[in-house]
Amino acid sequence: MNLADVARRAGVSSATASRALSDHPHVAAATRERVWQAARDLEYVASPDATGLARGTTGRVAVVVPHLARWWFGAALEGLSGALRAAGLDLLLYRLGDPAARQAFFDELPARRRADAVVLLGFGVDERERERLDRIGVGIVAAGTRVGSHPSVSIDEYAAGRQAMDHLLHLGHRRIGMIVAADPDLDLAQPAGRSAAYRAALADAGIDPDPDLTATVTWSPECGARAMSGLLGLARPPTAVYAHSDEIALGALRTLRRAGYRVPGDVSVIGIDDHPLAAITDLSTVAQPAAEQGELAARTVLAGLAGEPVDPIVTVPTRLVIRGTSGRPPGPGAS
Repeated sequence: MNLADVARRAGVSSATASRALSDHPHVAAATRERVWQAARDLEYVASPDATGLARGTTGRVAVVVPHLARWWFGAALEGLSGALRAAGLDLLLYRLGDPAARQAFFDELPARRRADAVVLLGFGVDERERERLDRIGVGIVAAGTRVGSHPSVSIDEYAAGRQAMDHLLHLGHRRIGMIVAADPDLDLAQPAGRSAAYRAALADAGIDPDPDLTATVTWSPECGARAMSGLLGLARPPTAVYAHSDEIALGALRTLRRAGYRVPGDVSVIGIDDHPLAAITDLSTVAQPAAEQGELAARTVLAGLAGEPVDPIVTVPTRLVIRGTSGRPPGPGAS
């Protein structure tokens, strides 16, 4: 299928179809939607030769994110945009939004062809979305996640979880709660790796897991606070809590302090990320360099555009940061 087929199906000229697919401002909204619908119906894929988007000629890199307000995405974007700007490339930012907007984005992706490469920030894709990405014929790089065989830059989620759990176990804790941060917009490998680390660390320490000590919530401090309330309501509350993110851990800290618990005297808390608020609140955590992941993703894009060898998997190390929210359990009877 070519542009003329799309124009014929939409009942417009090829010039109008081209302007509509490039979101030209001087195309009526109804006409633009009719052309896009025709492109979707025909599964039209923009031709690099026809659109002038041969590899490396647009000077733009598309960056796709599920969230903009969260710390990790902002920090990764900063590292990514700085490296691209230094190389003279512009950044096109796409926020996926709700499930309907996400589906529309991937439906229309093959017809867009506006960039030399696409960077996926911090979210996984299903088979259908991966197929749409493969069809656009440009380099795909994942940051903070892994997508099929495409180059990726990320931390080792399991290793980060083990750093947090091993720290609590070395302090002497044996009754350790876990607050899982689940987000349908993010890569499922993240909670899976961090949860696997929890189970493996307990097994290595000879501790049978107690399902009551695991709470799964959506990604927000408020949800972390509610999860901590549930853990405190157990007949035998945990002496330590491992949270999948600092934002969740900060919510847990609020509940503990409001309930009169001493941290870490009564309950220890550790998160993952090293969010800017972690240092201010003296939160023990496992630091992951978000800006560095963005910068390395940009360098991977630049290497690919230059025809240079690209590392298929770049794993960025994490670091245990011990602060004031983790300490030894309160006493033999309490642990």
